[in-house]
Amino acid sequence: MTDKEEVTGAGDNPQMILTGKKSGKASLLDSGEDFEMLSDDEIDDDPPPLEDAGGGKKTKKEPAEDQDASPSSLVDEWMDILGNGQLRKKVLRAGNGPDSRPTKGQNVVIHLKTSLADGTLIEEQPELSFTLGDGDVIQALDLTVQLMEMGETALVKADAKYAYGALGSLAPEVLPSADLALEVQLLDATEAPDLELLSPRERVALAGQKRERGNVYYQRGDYAFAVNSYGFALQITESSSKVDISLEEEDELMDIKVKCLNNMAAAQLKLDHYEAALRSCVSVLAHQPDNIKALFRKGKVLALQGEYADAIRNLKMALKLEPSNKVVPHSLILVMKETRWTADSSFWWI
Repeated sequence: MTDKEEVTGAGDNPQMILTGKKSGKASLLDSGEDFEMLSDDEIDDDPPPLEDAGGGKKTKKEPAEDQDASPSSLVDEWMDILGNGQLRKKVLRAGNGPDSRPTKGQNVVIHLKTSLADGTLIEEQPELSFTLGDGDVIQALDLTVQLMEMGETALVKADAKYAYGALGSLAPEVLPSADLALEVQLLDATEAPDLELLSPRERVALAGQKRERGNVYYQRGDYAFAVNSYGFALQITESSSKVDISLEEEDELMDIKVKCLNNMAAAQLKLDHYEAALRSCVSVLAHQPDNIKALFRKGKVLALQGEYADAIRNLKMALKLEPSNKVVPHSLILVMKETRWTADSSFWWI
């Protein structure tokens, strides 16, 4: 294949990765080459939620008995958003009241200054826009902005795992395991556009953004968040439209859909969600019966489920379509060894 994956850095989120023990078969076919072999320019469960921001815990000095708490005194409070001391928010300038807070699913615009914990400025973005709760930005922003009032300016101190994690980031340039200080001003919040009324070009662009975000999370090992982003992209590609769409634009949306399903299957495999991964592969093959990536991943899932004969059939189909591929035969050999079949077995040849 000539395509290459487009994956870059994003926020770590180890708590969102499922922690169940892997089965004894989890190592079977785990070549670590999923995205290399299945390199698209581009992976059904319900999208996993972000950690619940809740109400947070506030830490403040107790007012004197003869004093009433005033609005100005609230500005100096730190809110411990998750109750673990690793994500805190302090109001620098009060906003327009609790009723003006944005809600998940709305499109928000913020003025953001990103600094290291020692105050070194990394990046300033006067108008950063994203969909609140969709995982489009680092988790520190997704969790804190929904607790801000319109017009409010807040200082957010975020542990590395709610920012760019153990891997850091190239853009912006953040070293691994770096804690951040974020100065955030909430400028605007509007309802997300009706997908049915978006132009085809807008749908293609929006779905592409969600898919690329999923690739970011996959590369970082945040597989649950990757499934989340791919799920949002699929919703966009599959939504009905009240706007005329050309065959070319339909093909573009289908291309994004197939890439998302393929990559979703890879992420679901990493999470040991075998049935979900199998459904994703089947969906791809319903649209593209000769899709090598889907055949390969379907073969992996079936092998992990002990369906060796079907696994071998799918892997051989992938190999027949791309004889020069080096990963498929390696996986096929592993399955053959697992089942103690030999090259002269009736299953070897298609």
